Amino acid sequence: MSLDGQVALVAGASRGIGADIAKYLAEAGANVAVAARTTEQKDPRLPGTIHSVVQEIKDAGGEAFPVVINMRDPESIRSAVQEVVDTAGRLDILVNNAAIFVPGNLETVQERHINLSIEVNFRSYILAMREAVPHMRAAGGGHIVNISSVGAIPLGPGPYTEDQQNRAGDIFYGAEKIGLEHFSQRQAAMLQKDNISVNVLSPEGGVRTPGNKYAANDRDNPDLNFEVADDMGQATVWICEQPAQQYTGNILFDKPLLREQGIELKGPFR
Repeated sequence: MSLDGQVALVAGASRGIGADIAKYLAEAGANVAVAARTTEQKDPRLPGTIHSVVQEIKDAGGEAFPVVINMRDPESIRSAVQEVVDTAGRLDILVNNAAIFVPGNLETVQERHINLSIEVNFRSYILAMREAVPHMRAAGGGHIVNISSVGAIPLGPGPYTEDQQNRAGDIFYGAEKIGLEHFSQRQAAMLQKDNISVNVLSPEGGVRTPGNKYAANDRDNPDLNFEVADDMGQATVWICEQPAQQYTGNILFDKPLLREQGIELKGPFR
């Protein structure tokens, strides 16, 4: 196992991409802190909790423990990172995966949703990194993987197609991810001397996760045919296997990375 002895914190890991990344890190040998707000399932469209993901990992022979974290709350982020270190003794890997989409357009969006979007999609990544870095430095280095999106790719100049004009779900999301990618590369440069890598990883295309299907899913008769983010899980493990000072500041996409490295896609958690 390639990550034996390492401790990973995956934020936003109660379901979807975060849960799948947590499972792959555990399969590779890491002791994984499965972190999110969800401790009990309240909506059938959003199956999964930090406890159910931990149990899946343990059932597969891996190590994991649950950590409650509210990515909007700086004190919750601070306490969660400290809990990981207190429980497992160190922190080597941080995966920032929490994300939210807000409704409306520039004229209709509520101010509270603007704040929510920025707090979860951008500020929380900064705060989690700030809390994690001292512990990684104390451990001799580490890896930070920030999850982004193809939505960060700018549209470029117009005129725009009807599809581009009516694109749903990313009133702020894409812009926040662009900011995240810039911030990640700047921090990669600053943290290189500490043997801490900062890389950005995105799915090459959309992944049918509970969160992505939520708005269009019927609460009374939900479609639970979700995709497993095997590509994201395998790509994250590969990134965390690399020498931190040598492989840092990359803006990556899961499938192209796996193809480039000659890694065959597998799916043990289907």
